[in-house]
Amino acid sequence: MINLEKFKKSNIYGEKSFITNLVWYFINNIFFNSFIPGSKIRIFLLRLFGSNIGKNVYLKPKINIKFPWKLKIGENSWIGEKVWIDNISEIDIGKNCCISQGVYLCTGNHDFKKESFDLISEKIIIEDSVWVGAKSIIGPGSKISSGKFIKLGSIHSKKDN
Repeated sequence: MINLEKFKKSNIYGEKSFITNLVWYFINNIFFNSFIPGSKIRIFLLRLFGSNIGKNVYLKPKINIKFPWKLKIGENSWIGEKVWIDNISEIDIGKNCCISQGVYLCTGNHDFKKESFDLISEKIIIEDSVWVGAKSIIGPGSKISSGKFIKLGSIHSKKDN
């Protein structure tokens, strides 16, 4: 039985200041999670906030990124429209990857077996030449090996590694 009175909030923001997080929140909603076209400004802003972004990366509109300083995208990779990068832990996307529209990358969850509903956060690794099909969900601790194809609407979790 979950008892949220016993839940202790974790610091998911790390060492970044409140102001940094606030500024990112507005930039994310104006330039990323919007209809504004163009990858170059998005890539510039991600790098400015600490992302490691390779050459020839293409970022579609309406992307939502929680923490750019916990994101790495390899060269020649594409991030489709309406992708949600919910990265309270690191996400490492390899080279030549296609993350199709509507994909949800989630590094956090809660331990429902504990009454205190503790936060669990684990890195996601997507190796080179991976295609994640539209509307798929990639869960905490997932590692997708090079050359894999995750089918449309799939759920990939740590146990699938």
